[in-house]
Amino acid sequence: MEEYRVRYEQWLNDPFIDEETKAELRSIADNEMEIKERFFKELEFGTGGLRGIIGNGSNRLNQYTVGKASQGLANYILKEGTQAQGVAIAYDSRFMSPEFAEVAGLIFAANGIPAFVYPSLRPVPMLSFAVRELGCTAGVVLTASHNPPEYNGYKVYDHEGCQLVPDLADLCIEKVNQVSDMFGLVDPNYELAFNNNLANGMIKVIGRETDKEYIKLVNTVTVQDVKKDNIKLIYTPLHGTGTVFMKELLEQNGYNIIPVEEQMVPDGNFS
Repeated sequence: MEEYRVRYEQWLNDPFIDEETKAELRSIADNEMEIKERFFKELEFGTGGLRGIIGNGSNRLNQYTVGKASQGLANYILKEGTQAQGVAIAYDSRFMSPEFAEVAGLIFAANGIPAFVYPSLRPVPMLSFAVRELGCTAGVVLTASHNPPEYNGYKVYDHEGCQLVPDLADLCIEKVNQVSDMFGLVDPNYELAFNNNLANGMIKVIGRETDKEYIKLVNTVTVQDVKKDNIKLIYTPLHGTGTVFMKELLEQNGYNIIPVEEQMVPDGNFS
């Protein structure tokens, strides 16, 4: 049997795979090319993390591949002995970003690593700030940057809020690749499990106070000696995370902002 077929059958038969996922995979049973494309390899954890098309399969970004990446990162953190510092987690407006953030938080919590999660979408720089502000050992952002809407990603940041440099990335990748069973990691009812961990304190919501400190810091590094009275800016976040604070920041600094209202609403289709 072809290797991709072996993987496909493993996903269909594993007792920890949820029934909704199995039903969707059964629906492509007669589409050999689709099965091959989804299962011909494992989604690879590279220097920046994971990136792939959202969907079910070993070559897709889903709750199981996100869980595996999170477990590998957790194992790396445990090896370093910095688990008490916790991990900060942020996400963007792409499809499944909030859900994947919940899965990541659950994996860290299950390994005794506190997870600090933003309550709604935030730009990547705010994740970098939160890592430093909260004294975390690492950060994770669910985003796929410039990729089309069908993609999402899982980016890892170090204790300074920077993407992992190659040497550290290699150590983390090694730990991810050593995770042999990713199916038993994720509670199928991960929303309920997430709320339970909020209640016991292993998962904490990053509060508005951190946002305020970020905005305060940004305002200290803006150019203040520019006459702005006659400067008009048309601004669009392209349905992304810039909708959160960019307009507020620019207006605080005296700019006349004209937003493209139709594109100020978060939208995973970037329509």
